[in-house]
Amino acid sequence: MSFAVSATVAQLPGKIKQTGQILLPNGWKLSPSGRSIQLGDLPLNMQLSPSGKLLAITNNGQSTQSLQLVDPQREKILDERELDKSWYGLAFSSDEKHLYVSSGNDNTILNFEIKNNKLRPADTIVLGAPWPKAKISPAGIVLNKDNSKLYTVTKEDSSIYIIDLKKNSVINKIQLPTIAYSCALSADEKTLYVSLWGGQDVAMMNTESESITGLIKTGSHPNELLLNKKGTLLYVANANDNSVSIINTSTNKVIETMSTSLYPTILTGSTTNGLALSPNEKTLYIANADNNCLAVFDVSVQGNSKSQGFIPVGWYPTSVKVLGNKLMVSNGKGETSLPNPEGPQPMSKADNSGYQTGSTANAQLQYIAGLFKGTLSFIEVPNEEQLKTYTKQVYANTPFTDKRTVTADGEAGNPIPRKQGEKSPIKHVFYIIKENRTYDQVLGDMKKGNGDKSLCLFGEEVTPNHHALADEYVLMDNFYVDAEVSADGHNWSMAAYASDVVEKTWPTSYGKRGGTGNYEGGRPATYPRDGFIWDYCKRAGVTYRSYGEFGEYDRTGLKSLKGHMSPFSPGFDLDIKDQVRVNAWEHDFDSLVTINAVPQLSTIRISNDHTSGQKKGKYTPIAAVGDNDLAIGRFIEHLSNSPIWNESVVFILEDDAQNGPDHIDAHRSPVFVAGPYVKRNTVVHSMYSTSGVLRTIELILGLPPMSQYDAAALPLYECFTNKADLTPYKCKPARVDLNQRNVTVNKSSKRSETFNFLKEDAVPDLELNDVIWKSVKGEDSVMPAPRRSAFVILEKKKKDDDD
Repeated sequence: MSFAVSATVAQLPGKIKQTGQILLPNGWKLSPSGRSIQLGDLPLNMQLSPSGKLLAITNNGQSTQSLQLVDPQREKILDERELDKSWYGLAFSSDEKHLYVSSGNDNTILNFEIKNNKLRPADTIVLGAPWPKAKISPAGIVLNKDNSKLYTVTKEDSSIYIIDLKKNSVINKIQLPTIAYSCALSADEKTLYVSLWGGQDVAMMNTESESITGLIKTGSHPNELLLNKKGTLLYVANANDNSVSIINTSTNKVIETMSTSLYPTILTGSTTNGLALSPNEKTLYIANADNNCLAVFDVSVQGNSKSQGFIPVGWYPTSVKVLGNKLMVSNGKGETSLPNPEGPQPMSKADNSGYQTGSTANAQLQYIAGLFKGTLSFIEVPNEEQLKTYTKQVYANTPFTDKRTVTADGEAGNPIPRKQGEKSPIKHVFYIIKENRTYDQVLGDMKKGNGDKSLCLFGEEVTPNHHALADEYVLMDNFYVDAEVSADGHNWSMAAYASDVVEKTWPTSYGKRGGTGNYEGGRPATYPRDGFIWDYCKRAGVTYRSYGEFGEYDRTGLKSLKGHMSPFSPGFDLDIKDQVRVNAWEHDFDSLVTINAVPQLSTIRISNDHTSGQKKGKYTPIAAVGDNDLAIGRFIEHLSNSPIWNESVVFILEDDAQNGPDHIDAHRSPVFVAGPYVKRNTVVHSMYSTSGVLRTIELILGLPPMSQYDAAALPLYECFTNKADLTPYKCKPARVDLNQRNVTVNKSSKRSETFNFLKEDAVPDLELNDVIWKSVKGEDSVMPAPRRSAFVILEKKKKDDDD
């Protein structure tokens, strides 16, 4: 049996000519079934009216948020209203004359009258003052049958609000243990069921006493709830467990749990989050957001549900509904990886001004967080044979397999093992996290890579060490981050997964619509079920230490990092130079070398390539990136002259590519690997991802994969050799002034004054990157738009490793 992997033609994200599939930047593929229409930015919820004549959709992304009214029979949009703020909550009145919608952090419920299939101006039901004065944010909504009461649950103050619809006022508020997502009212209207999104329970409230009567244990991150017609069964989607719990409402006990993943696995990564029953209630359709499919179950026999197969849909399905013989699916990120409308071409001056408040839809499309325009799929309910075909297609779309979980791609004799427990000559992993650059921004000027020099802002003159590392070791020009922004980026970088809480809330925050952030270990509700890489190290007995990642100066919100943080290392603070971060690391590292206690895994934040834009008095973007470059060079030089260099490797990546222009894809980013077992003077064109870096680290350290994404990812074995070269790295001196400050007063500097640089996930990145572009290219220059790929490529079929 051979384990060698044959060489493959380099793939780029986009359409695969031979198969018609769409290759996503994360290595997964799409082949959406049915037909579709365009929706807005990140549709999170759909609701059918009682008669099925109307379908309401709420779009809750970073750019324009909106409410859409659809004719599901004719498959056309009837009406659309742009909303200042919105989030998930939707409910029709029983007479279909009203549609109630959550206004998100405006802390109101909007009551739209429906006349002649159009949305009339909304009345407002006030729950509290708008964010930030009050932290409420209504989520799921349900009405009683006579439309006299409305119940809504909240994700900020973790409560149930009861509203008298005749008076349009709140009559009671009941506290919940953690943030809530959805709610459902029992058939007799005596019990309100609430999914506790930040935990693993469904809460029950007695509607007569208006008090919590108990909790029903489910899976992790229960979100959508679905009652059958008689109200005897409650289906609960559990995002972090890839499962659905079925609750008998007469006993309030779980009678069955269905696994919705593609293979028998305990790994997170399916992200179950949508439910719909067939008209005869014998079939349950389940949306798996991160598997890009529907799971289909026969639920006709209580306690003995059976998997029927899968249906391929679009990217990140968030909701599914059934109308007669038609399935409807909202795909949160759309159905293809198309370039944005302007491609990489410069925007007009009119569009460019739209970066600021009140930006046009066209300008919003330039930002990576606003590039994901959802779609609504219409799929005929498949018969048995069609479902078999669909199921085969779903498996063809996913790189994740149960075999790959056990045995990773690789080659015999490579320093990167293929299985957990196999030994590697590498004993110490140094994992450096940087902030927010695309490949072309930094390495676009490297002739031996696939770059666009015209998009290069921080070329060799600014980043001589980045260029030297790519030149002397391995240049990878086909690497893509799994994340869109820093909020999910640090989660993907440390867990190969971002939970549904993270993925569904950061767009609101990044759209300047309020909401609690704390995406770096500050809120347990955002955590992956089994934790981050440090939790895996702790369980496996692998030693670890963090330098400024998920905390600073020995302060952290993550239990597994307490006692494992360097007391000298700062976190995200753009006023602190990266030289200080490297000084802190050197001091700590040298003391650990002295006592033979260097940990097996070190995570290091060296992140001033984020920059402070053109804010007056702050370091210029060139100085900030130059500082970052020198810090990286110093780090590698110091380590390479230490006694443990012969057993070490360094991985360097950006947590996300955020918003800068790149001629291939907005997710493409620089990544670097250095160490004695890393190849020299090599160019690698294979497609890699953040999860692939993590998989490589796990295999070196003997850790299991953390999610389906790193289990499926291609390890970076092609970058390694079994012949060690112990030559130390020599740091390249800075070629730019690292102390240069912003002194010019112009439009960009004034815009920079409005930016919040205190947190890594609080800056309006679209504006920041435009400001950075202008600081390098000139105030009157226009930044090209970020791009998403739609290249037609030829795919050379990879030989099966296990043949």
